[in-house]
Amino acid sequence: MCRNVRIELHYLPGLAYFAAISPFDTVWLEAAEHYQKQSYRNRCYVLTANGVDRLTVPVLDGTHHQPIRNVRIDYRQPWPDRHWQSLVAAYGKAPFFEYYAQELRTVLIANRKFLFDLNLELLTICLKWLGWKKEVRLTETFEKQVDDDFFDLHGKLKARGDDQSGSIYRPVSYPQNFGNVFVPNLSLMDLIFNQGPHSSDVLKESLRQ
Repeated sequence: MCRNVRIELHYLPGLAYFAAISPFDTVWLEAAEHYQKQSYRNRCYVLTANGVDRLTVPVLDGTHHQPIRNVRIDYRQPWPDRHWQSLVAAYGKAPFFEYYAQELRTVLIANRKFLFDLNLELLTICLKWLGWKKEVRLTETFEKQVDDDFFDLHGKLKARGDDQSGSIYRPVSYPQNFGNVFVPNLSLMDLIFNQGPHSSDVLKESLRQ
């Protein structure tokens, strides 16, 4: 099996994302692509008392033609407060919220200028929380196809359209804060706040073999 995976960088990625990268030693983040609207690059989903809530990071002049590393975050909208308040409302009483919350809040309110930098910092702490010691590298050029040394997941996990997560991710249920029906593939925040150090085991079980 190849030990490298290529994938784009998401905002507080979902469980399919982490299940997909779990078997690989090196994660190559696509840093030379163009930004895509209505994608996981600037949105995630969490579970609240009122159902699933979408958290979106607003961006300035985000178009399909803008290099992903040039996409600036729009702070004319108080999105960090909105996201934090939603996370507290959703998970404030979850078993492991207090253990992880402060580190997450520190990143959210750090006023990073670029979406890519924010997402990279969040991915880094997520990997740390999971106890996954993976090498994370950034691509320098965009290639539509990669060689056999890579497992290519770029563009496979989509918030809308041709989402292929079902070929990778097999939902494994765990206790959630709200509702009687399990909601799969939410942001890792849902799993980590509810399952803490057991989150890694859930994700590895969620990978389709």
